[in-house]
Amino acid sequence: MNKIYLRILFLVVLVSSVLVSGSSVKLISGQTSNIVTNVTDLTKSDLSGADIQLENKTIDYFNQAHGYLVFPSKLNANNSEINSNMKLPGVVMIHENKGLNENIKNMANLLAKNGYVVLAVDLFKGEVTTDRNRSSELTQQIRDNQDIATSNLKSAVKYLSSLPNVNPEKIVSLGWCFGGGQSLQLALNSQDHPLAATIIYYGRLVTDNATLASIKWPVLGIFGDQDMSIQVDTVKAFESALKSNGTPNEIYIYKGVGHAFANPSGDNYAPKETQDAWQKTLSFLKKYTSA
Repeated sequence: MNKIYLRILFLVVLVSSVLVSGSSVKLISGQTSNIVTNVTDLTKSDLSGADIQLENKTIDYFNQAHGYLVFPSKLNANNSEINSNMKLPGVVMIHENKGLNENIKNMANLLAKNGYVVLAVDLFKGEVTTDRNRSSELTQQIRDNQDIATSNLKSAVKYLSSLPNVNPEKIVSLGWCFGGGQSLQLALNSQDHPLAATIIYYGRLVTDNATLASIKWPVLGIFGDQDMSIQVDTVKAFESALKSNGTPNEIYIYKGVGHAFANPSGDNYAPKETQDAWQKTLSFLKKYTSA
């Protein structure tokens, strides 16, 4: 009987291993970790950069701010040279209220695979947290000192503009949640260096027409209709103000999902909507940053 049970156990393990290997996805690793649920899900639907190698590094671009810079390598998967004179679009990527964590670094990698030079900024002076109370403290510190945060983000734009592989006229801001609100703040303070586009994932909005009139470039907004933080009425007022100012915009409100639905660590995570939003993001970027 023991031999029979052992054989059954062996078959169960064998079948399980086959199922797992058959559904495995090559992950795009971050600087120190290669397991991030969101990147796994998005990689399944985005294989366009599967053969592109990346280079990454930690860089100092602002006082007490160490950003994560990642970009396509000069070598492709076959170790042959690609056009080293090519100037790529740049993206200032802004983290959520947890700080510059591995999820954001992996998202930067995923975007870089699509042909962008990405600088994931640090607004929390290197601090990363999963504690809700500490997260609230950190975000409130930023909101109480928005001028410092804005200087940080503008320094990121300046840094990207200085790189030989970046087209300084094709720099975009992209952020989620707290970072989405900061993406808008950067847009409102970029008259000295106009952006190519602004992307906001369920970030805190401004709805005043006169204030938003300073944004002359396209805006992409991603929201959920069950979001109690950024409610639908506010989103529609934001969209209306952009339209009245003649600002090109694409605003999407996903039905049945709440705040931070693209965050894999939260209770509201919605994989299907996240994948659709990511494809819309890539299409928007291509539309407004292609030569």
